[in-house]
Amino acid sequence: MTGAALRLQFIHGLEGSPQGAKAQLLAQHFTATTPVMDTSDFAGCVRLHAEVIDTFKPDVLVGSSFGGAVAVALLQKGLWRGSTLLLAQAAKHFGLTLVLPENVRVWLVHGIHDDVVDIAESRELARTGSPALVRLFEVDDDHSLHAMVESGRLVALVQELIAAAG
Repeated sequence: MTGAALRLQFIHGLEGSPQGAKAQLLAQHFTATTPVMDTSDFAGCVRLHAEVIDTFKPDVLVGSSFGGAVAVALLQKGLWRGSTLLLAQAAKHFGLTLVLPENVRVWLVHGIHDDVVDIAESRELARTGSPALVRLFEVDDDHSLHAMVESGRLVALVQELIAAAG
């Protein structure tokens, strides 16, 4: 499944929004939803996204930084078991253990020039879960992954993740 037929739920970061570059790019290529969040309430964001998962029924979840932490929480609580793309995830910053559940396809992308979240945290997280299903992409980019967004690589990676899930 590719293109507009794919249902994608995007969880933006602390400085992101439904009008942000990543959200807009994903909305151009997929049937996407990016719920507005009160990022001062982490638990509330996890609850909100669990509710959206139940109603929207996404094929893939994409979380960026703070949103990556929300996605990890959803995975750890068993509220989401589908394909997940974590972009410069910040799970440790929000008190989560760096552990992925077994039998879930999770791909992580982290910029080697990230000066907000240490890439070592994504490396540690990527060593958990099911090895055949977890991949880490270390990219020549910053925390916001501007180059991936501008080049279209983010869209291609979502398509590759869904194709890998078969």
